Amino acid sequence: MTCDGLFFPSLSMAFLSQAQLEKMGFKALGNHVLISEKASIYGARDISLGDHVRVDDFAVISAGHGGVRIGSHVHIACFCGIFGRDEVVIEDFAGLSSRVVIYSSTDDYSGDFLTNPTVDDVFRNVHSAPVRLGLHVIIGTGSTILPGVHLDTGCAVAAHSLVTKSFEPLKLVGGIPARVIKKRSDVMLLLEKKVRKSG
Repeated sequence: MTCDGLFFPSLSMAFLSQAQLEKMGFKALGNHVLISEKASIYGARDISLGDHVRVDDFAVISAGHGGVRIGSHVHIACFCGIFGRDEVVIEDFAGLSSRVVIYSSTDDYSGDFLTNPTVDDVFRNVHSAPVRLGLHVIIGTGSTILPGVHLDTGCAVAAHSLVTKSFEPLKLVGGIPARVIKKRSDVMLLLEKKVRKSG
């Protein structure tokens, strides 16, 4: 089974109650927010959630000083992770398939510095930069998004890709590192208008 909502019905997952969500102290909390009891949320006071947001089992959202801003109609599937010091923005109608990881901070892998958060920052060379996923961006399972990446409206990332740079609207990208595969349809933009009209 998968955790994308097609083969893993939401009824089989236990979600936090509205009272529990309000008690967590989010910076902003929209309507119809479903967060699994098995998800882990750190730094809720720096996390903003829009309407119709769903976060599934074993997802981890850890907000740094830049915060995490999640729009409306956003799905974060099982085992996803959002980490880093700088801001992470996920705009409306975007989605992360299972095991997607977004980093707004990374250690220096050159060997010239020490690594990991158990070491004082004076010995590290952490690179941090905001990450933004635009409207209708969808990230395939097992993919990794690195600091500074901006995926513009309608971009899609193929499964098991490493995204190290930004891409323009409506591009299907994939690979290690990710590159443009082809242009994506823009019909989603018309469907978005219908959803917004329906309320």
